[in-house]
Amino acid sequence: MTYKSQYLQTLARRGYIHQLTDADAIDARARTPGLVAYVGFDLTGPSLHIGHLLSIMMLRRLQQHGGKPIALMGGGTTKVGDPSGKDTARQMLDEATIASNKASIKRVFERFLTFGDGPTDAIMADNADWLDKLNYIDFLRDYGRHFSVNRMLSMDSVKLRLDRDQPLSFIEFNYMVLQSYDFVELNRRYGCLMQMGGSDQWGNITMGIDLGRRVLGAELYGLTTPLITNADGSKMGKTASGAVWLNGDQLPDWDYWQFWRNVDDRDVGRFLRLFTDMPDDEIARLEALQGADINAAKVALANAATALCRGADAALAAEATATTTFAEGGAGEGLPQVTVSGALTLADALVAAGLAASKGEARRKLAENAVRVDGAIMTDPAALVSAPAKLSMGKKRHALLLAGD
Repeated sequence: MTYKSQYLQTLARRGYIHQLTDADAIDARARTPGLVAYVGFDLTGPSLHIGHLLSIMMLRRLQQHGGKPIALMGGGTTKVGDPSGKDTARQMLDEATIASNKASIKRVFERFLTFGDGPTDAIMADNADWLDKLNYIDFLRDYGRHFSVNRMLSMDSVKLRLDRDQPLSFIEFNYMVLQSYDFVELNRRYGCLMQMGGSDQWGNITMGIDLGRRVLGAELYGLTTPLITNADGSKMGKTASGAVWLNGDQLPDWDYWQFWRNVDDRDVGRFLRLFTDMPDDEIARLEALQGADINAAKVALANAATALCRGADAALAAEATATTTFAEGGAGEGLPQVTVSGALTLADALVAAGLAASKGEARRKLAENAVRVDGAIMTDPAALVSAPAKLSMGKKRHALLLAGD
């Protein structure tokens, strides 16, 4: 489809669109400033991870094109747990943990969005503000009657669990009802017309649209993004060392930069379009590079993506560390560091530095000749290592062992 609004033109050209509920209506509304749209983020941990980044970039694109984005914190829905894409129920979190997670997660949005009172300034809302105050009987009478259990059972988030004979609690079953109500409440409060999210949220979004039509007579819209996988088909953001967290206190700047620097050659252009503000013509130039020259495009991706999420200084420091570590053979001050007291076995040192998830993994990597200490290949897991030392796992993962008291 050929879009007339610059907003949808940009989303289509850069690969953000998977499904639209009413493409013509969204396109027409987006041609005038002030389209209000939201994405919801549950507060299940102290940081969002790179799997959330596409949705954050969608809010950023909306603001760049004259719309008003809403980042909805799920202070209420986190107490329920979204069953979408999950095989088991989420762990129930207490109020203090949810509040702590919210305070931590909020920080990252200030990197991507401009908040304030202007017509295109972003809003950060929390669905606990209305969900915590609901009267159960009144809610069932006023809103629950609009939901068909037959339709709810057909939703992928429910159907997959039931088909696998995996338990689905009644509280999880209610999640889609509460998310639908969020859409209605955001429309009432802020004139929100569109919900955006990943492709697994399509069913929840369309139920919210239907509820808005039934109880408000409102015409609401939905837009989902594709599931982003690596060129080899694996899930993006999953690494040997765990999730790629957006908050710096959950993942060092160096590791965040390295994630982008190490993407598959085939993913560079696509990730530049999705996760940076780099102009299309520059992206086209970079993705056309061949052979060893593609490394320059990877560095450009790492710098641009890290600058957005962690700041320009973090990107420059990470690139400088990479130059020192790889090109010049030095230690690189920006490498992840662990302080130890006394000598450790090499297996323990690798686990302490985060280069191995367990002693078993450390022993396997040592047997594969994948471990170096200060540049020398090591194979004995019982060998003693004293700080200072540079530990390396393969060619791309490094850490510094420093002496403490």
